[in-house]
Amino acid sequence: MIVLRLLRLLLPALIPSWRFFRAVAASPRIEVCAAGSADWREVAPRPDHLSLARMCRRMLWNPRWNEALYLVSLAERVVEQGSAHAMHELQQRVSKLRPNERLELRLVFINVQGGALMREVLYQSAPFGGPC
Repeated sequence: MIVLRLLRLLLPALIPSWRFFRAVAASPRIEVCAAGSADWREVAPRPDHLSLARMCRRMLWNPRWNEALYLVSLAERVVEQGSAHAMHELQQRVSKLRPNERLELRLVFINVQGGALMREVLYQSAPFGGPC
């Protein structure tokens, strides 16, 4: 009886339910550039290639990817809800990546239309961080 109760408590942790997704949709890409520049770069780009050993290691320990997922979560809140708190947190975390630099941030969705990739800028911030 106790074993069954324990198993009922542990089973959801071992085999997660995928019903927590409300919808499956594209996530915004977070791009940053120096204020006044047009050289936009993705904040947390994925590597072009990973060795098998590195892939296995990243399955167990990958703090950079966790940070990137958190940034995307913040970006989604900004786009969906217009959350000022999420934007402030996003700007603070991006500022840490490029300290002492005045930056601009934008959120971009990439869609496929008629076989071509279309980039849609959904949000662009005013300059922030660094010296004024």
